[in-house]
Amino acid sequence: MSKESLHRVDTIENTYTDLGATTKEAFEISEKSRKLARVTIGNATPEDRIRQRCSVAVGDFLMADLIRFHSDPVQAGLAALAAGAPIITDIRMVQVGIQKKGHQSEVSCALDFDEGAKEQGITRTSKGFQNLGDTVNGAVIVIGNAPSALLTVCRMIREGHMPSLVIGTPVGFVNAAESKEMLRTIDIPSISTEGTRGGTPVAVAAINEIITMYAEQQDRNKS
Repeated sequence: MSKESLHRVDTIENTYTDLGATTKEAFEISEKSRKLARVTIGNATPEDRIRQRCSVAVGDFLMADLIRFHSDPVQAGLAALAAGAPIITDIRMVQVGIQKKGHQSEVSCALDFDEGAKEQGITRTSKGFQNLGDTVNGAVIVIGNAPSALLTVCRMIREGHMPSLVIGTPVGFVNAAESKEMLRTIDIPSISTEGTRGGTPVAVAAINEIITMYAEQQDRNKS
């Protein structure tokens, strides 16, 4: 099997795609983990693929039962990537973790737009999204750490801003569960986790699996 085909086959049955695996050993490690996830979680739907990847990312198959999908987020994400929509993250770890291969979307971080946070006395991530304003319209928002940022994005949506997709999996005991509950009350495509668990690995895994699906679609269209 060629290096290209090794990394660009559909994640169905016994095959696996990992755009981030650049060596044979790395790919084999990823493939073994994914096989276990398929057996444990199932592999019937695109949502199952996200459940698999998020569970592998945290080393716990119980994560699969905590993931919530609202308003067909996978298709919304694929459409956003096809349109070259920007991807905006809350923190650097999420920004760095997102695959840069397989799509044409710019990946930016709200921390680059945090002017005025100190003066206003709010978190840098919240102020960053506030300052982005209309830039969030049509964007894919990926929040893996900051509940305050997700609460701000939810308020912005209710005020009329419309991202294409929100992945919100902030972790912790202060406002993490509440911010995700708020997200699930809004009529917008979203992926979130139930309760206090989540974090950067889950958010990154979710968007990276959508990117992988998009790359697979592009390969099929070329053939």
